[in-house]
Amino acid sequence: MTFHDPALGLPDPDRDADFYADVATKRFFAWLIDVLLIGLISVLTLPFTLFLGLFFFPLIWITVGFLYRTASLANRSATPGMRVMSIEFRTARGETFDLTAALLHTIGYTASMTVFPLQLVSVVLMLTTSRGQGLTDHLLGTAAINRAAAS
Repeated sequence: MTFHDPALGLPDPDRDADFYADVATKRFFAWLIDVLLIGLISVLTLPFTLFLGLFFFPLIWITVGFLYRTASLANRSATPGMRVMSIEFRTARGETFDLTAALLHTIGYTASMTVFPLQLVSVVLMLTTSRGQGLTDHLLGTAAINRAAAS
């Protein structure tokens, strides 16, 4: 796999298959890493609420997760877990995420995580489509790809 010119849009899954190789598996492990980090950050916020946050911990978790995903996707087009797994998101034009794309993707992700059938559809799509796109990716035209090696 070599560098892909963003001006060409997303890499072709047939011609540039290396960009999509094992992405679904990497996304799962990246998700696990991110869930652990979000959980840790959420727990670390509890003393600042004088532990009253225990009564509404799911809301803290969702808020921390939303901010975590949006900020990291807007900054580097990948969450910390995705960076560990060497994958990143790209728009339909092949560009890295800006704040708008990160925000829209996070809203879609959060909606699919709160409605189980949507999450199930998303996982099935990731495992069966040529670009490994989830439901939100299909709606936005985005895709997770392996980070290109520098040429």
